[in-house]
Amino acid sequence: MILEAPQPDDFDADRIDKLATGIDGFDFLAEGGVPQGRTTLVVGTAGSAKTVFACQFLAEGIQRGESGVFVTFEEPPKAVRKNMRGFGWNIRQWEAEGKWAFVDASPQLSEKPVVSGEYDLGALLARLEFAIRKVKATRVSMDSLGAIFSHLNDTAQVRTDLFRIASVLREMKVTSILTAERTDEYGDISRYGVEEFVADNVVILRNALVDEKRRRTVEVLKYRGTSHQKGEFPFTVISNQGIVVIPLSAIELEQSSSNLRITSGNKILDTMCGGGFFQNSVVLVSGATGTGKTLMVTEFVAGGAANDERCLLFAFEESREQLFRNAKGWGVDYGKMEKEGTLRVICRYPETTGLEEHLVKIKEELDEFQPNRVAVDSLSALERVSTLRGFREFIVSLTSFIKEREVAGLFTSTTPTLVGGTSITEAHISTITDSIILLRYVEIYGEMRRGLTVLKMRGSMHDKDIREFSIDGEGMHVGNPFRSVTGILTGNPVYMAQSELDRMNDLFRGGP
Repeated sequence: MILEAPQPDDFDADRIDKLATGIDGFDFLAEGGVPQGRTTLVVGTAGSAKTVFACQFLAEGIQRGESGVFVTFEEPPKAVRKNMRGFGWNIRQWEAEGKWAFVDASPQLSEKPVVSGEYDLGALLARLEFAIRKVKATRVSMDSLGAIFSHLNDTAQVRTDLFRIASVLREMKVTSILTAERTDEYGDISRYGVEEFVADNVVILRNALVDEKRRRTVEVLKYRGTSHQKGEFPFTVISNQGIVVIPLSAIELEQSSSNLRITSGNKILDTMCGGGFFQNSVVLVSGATGTGKTLMVTEFVAGGAANDERCLLFAFEESREQLFRNAKGWGVDYGKMEKEGTLRVICRYPETTGLEEHLVKIKEELDEFQPNRVAVDSLSALERVSTLRGFREFIVSLTSFIKEREVAGLFTSTTPTLVGGTSITEAHISTITDSIILLRYVEIYGEMRRGLTVLKMRGSMHDKDIREFSIDGEGMHVGNPFRSVTGILTGNPVYMAQSELDRMNDLFRGGP
């Protein structure tokens, strides 16, 4: 027998191309999308957004000029049209335009499925082929395969039929999404244990409950013959948009480094920082409640607006009325700044939505407003609406968004005690910020006073002193260093007598 040598072009013919799904963030972690002309199984527990994924795959395709067919085994087309309308997808209109076709295999409410003898999916396959040719579809979604297994006992026959459907779709050069249910977030891939062997690729959607909080993630488990990002990635589901994946592996801190300085809004603090903040730096202000964090944000915003810089303020603790009132009490008119177009204030309580959606909204505001400065007050308020892992990912992503746009960022975090301590926020963000400013209460002879120090200033010399400051109707006034108190940052201040202080100074100067 003579074997025919492969032609040089055969190597390129074996390449697996990918079809962009259009789902925000997913195509990055999938390194281009789903393998074109193949079947991808999307699995997840109830409420993990499988149907949304299947519909969005078709909707995004239609917006790119590619028609699609949706095979529904559970909900009737009427319910699908209604449920998906909230995402801005007018399926009825697409049907009228010949861009979307339904193959309705959903059970009728008045009928109970009866199976006798051998059963195959030949009739369904014929309807599917007809619908594909009718709208010239290149995308197909089938939701959900579990409905078939719930009515049929012969899983071997169903598996054979699924292989047959997948083969026909491949021959028709159609890229398809199949959905199936799981019983556990980290258990078997699918409920019936056979679907994953039919599909070329497997994507897992999770909606895990951790510490009484839900956290959605997506994982590309298997992409036969092609590469993809490994691990779980957070995602959220947003009205008028659909699924938005947050690919943390996309974060690359490649922004340029600037030596230009901008004002913090406080002249003495600028001097302590060696001339002000760097133009594209991220600054963390950490302190207990009432130490002046929001005041520092106000001065930071006012300093930018005075130089005709666009400032964006996200507030997660106080209402808009409170912010404007407090700012006016310090001589800063937020209302005037907004009218002049130098300020935009976004107030949202953390509990209104999940952390991932907060992140997406922040990114959208950054893209739309194009600010020179961004302030977030406070990050600590968001800790209570997320898991520890989810909060860490939020912090990293938010900082990266700010740095990517090369704007100045000021974040605040609240310490767990009045006299100091490291907050969860500070622990996660301290290594990726350029500067850290600590605000502390100092108790001296029964009197509470305030202290400020620049703990870190990357790329610049800075004042190492812990300086006392006061707050009045004109803002923050930074004064002299604390010379007779030690242990301020540890939360255990100790007042030194003058004689002891003189002795320490002598030792420092090399005296007797």
